[in-house]
Amino acid sequence: MNSSELIALTPIIILSGTAIVVMLSIAIQRDFLLTSSIAAGGIFITLLALYSAWGKSPTQATLLMRIDAYASFYMMLLLAAGLAVLGFCYDYFKNREGENEELLLLLLTALLGGSVLVSSSHFASFFIGLEMLSISLFVLISYSLNQATSLVLSGVSSAFLLLGIALIYAQCGELYFSSIGRYFTSHQEMNAMVLSGTILIITGLSFKLSLIPFHLWTPDVYEGAPAPITAFIATVSKGAVFVLLLRYFISTTSYTHTPLLTVLSVIAGLSILGGNMLALLQNNVKRLLAYSSIAHIGYLLVAFIAGSSVAPQLAVEAVTFYLVAYFITTIGAFGVVSILSTPKTEADDISCYRGLFWERPWLAAIFTLMLLSLAGIPLTAGFIGKFYIFTSAAEGRLWGLLLAIIIGSGLGLFYYLRIIVAMSMNVDTTEIKPIKLSQDWFSTATLTVLTMLLVWLGIYPNFLINVIQSISHGFVE
Repeated sequence: MNSSELIALTPIIILSGTAIVVMLSIAIQRDFLLTSSIAAGGIFITLLALYSAWGKSPTQATLLMRIDAYASFYMMLLLAAGLAVLGFCYDYFKNREGENEELLLLLLTALLGGSVLVSSSHFASFFIGLEMLSISLFVLISYSLNQATSLVLSGVSSAFLLLGIALIYAQCGELYFSSIGRYFTSHQEMNAMVLSGTILIITGLSFKLSLIPFHLWTPDVYEGAPAPITAFIATVSKGAVFVLLLRYFISTTSYTHTPLLTVLSVIAGLSILGGNMLALLQNNVKRLLAYSSIAHIGYLLVAFIAGSSVAPQLAVEAVTFYLVAYFITTIGAFGVVSILSTPKTEADDISCYRGLFWERPWLAAIFTLMLLSLAGIPLTAGFIGKFYIFTSAAEGRLWGLLLAIIIGSGLGLFYYLRIIVAMSMNVDTTEIKPIKLSQDWFSTATLTVLTMLLVWLGIYPNFLINVIQSISHGFVE
């Protein structure tokens, strides 16, 4: 291993070392504040190492991982999201019974799995990163409620993935994405075995992304998991898987095969319409956001599909900006739920938010901004992200999916406004009044930063757009 490869791998080495230090710290002395500080410090140092290693990319760091600007940017996004979730976790768990230090270790291993996933260039690292992420999430979810269904479905999705990889390897004799791409290029028609294998991989990843009809686990897990962990699942877990899927399709030139795009188009349309319609029926805020997240991944899939009709650079650009906006708004929304929750009750029913503008106006204002961004209202980052999706669908002439986006956006605006109206109600109608005084300083600081980013990217997105454009051109070329 030469120096450039070592520098490229430094962020992953630091993150792995942080997980080991946290584990040793737990074994020596249980202190939630100390463990949180070590975890946060390790993530921050990893972010600094990523920034310093940016100029060294692209580097084939090992036989299994390619560290380029695309991987580095998404690793930064995942780590920043993990840092925000860690802030919410500290305030959420500090006054709860039990020994919760292991939760921080699991957050680090999940981030490590996600980092491996976004930099994978081989099926082996792809599967290792995915399972490292998934296994960590199993335990994180069960901190509040044991979700046996999600375990079973995750096992089923892994079986689909392995079978799909086996079929592709049996036909192509390759596990590297680039080598599989050369095989596809030399064989214009995708034979039945390769097509079946790729569809099985899409099926397995659709379980992880909770796309319809593979979404059945999502609302129960979102409702049962602690609010900060739900934010982590909705962003880091889904984001890492989607980034991997985009890399795989571009590296293997799978965009050129119409049957695959047809399957993805059907899944995207069902997810957009089904997710938004099911969200209309919910009175539980966490379940509502669960179905909303299904629709948002459907929007992302539209930009993904558009890469076959327009320049793939536009697809990468649209997906990347939308993911950044989605991360900010989703973590912020669940952050509000986390602050309002108590050790005895989770603030997940819509009645918990009645009169919130009168009880805690700053928190209600932040939640309103997050919901409006999810709806794609101007002057928020969500509007720029939604505009990218519209542009991608229009340039790709995906008229059916564009119609689904329009209908889904209208439905989404309605159920987001339901929560905003509830927060605006007279304080006398509040059934469960939130605690007025709060000592959640870390959560407050995190929400403030997220809100500033939300507004800044909605008003002045040029800086992020320029960074994303440079990444997309370098990645696709």
